[in-house]
Amino acid sequence: MKETGLSSGTLYPLLMRMTDQGLVEAEWHEPAQPGRPPRHAYRLTAAGFALALELRNEQGSLTRPEALA
Repeated sequence: MKETGLSSGTLYPLLMRMTDQGLVEAEWHEPAQPGRPPRHAYRLTAAGFALALELRNEQGSLTRPEALA
C-alpha cells in the first residue's frame, strides 16, 4: 500500500478482482510473530506478467520522443 499510495479499501478489491481474472494468485502466509494474523501474499501469474509487459511496452511507445514523430 505504501508503494502505490492506495488505501486498503481501494487496493484489496483490486487485488481480489485481479485474482478472479487469473492475473494474480494469493496465498496465506503464517505470521512471522506470534499473536499476529496470517497475511495474504500476492504474486503475478504468467498471464498477469504478460499483461504487465504488454502494458509497459504500450506505455513506453507513448512516452518515447520517436513515437511522436
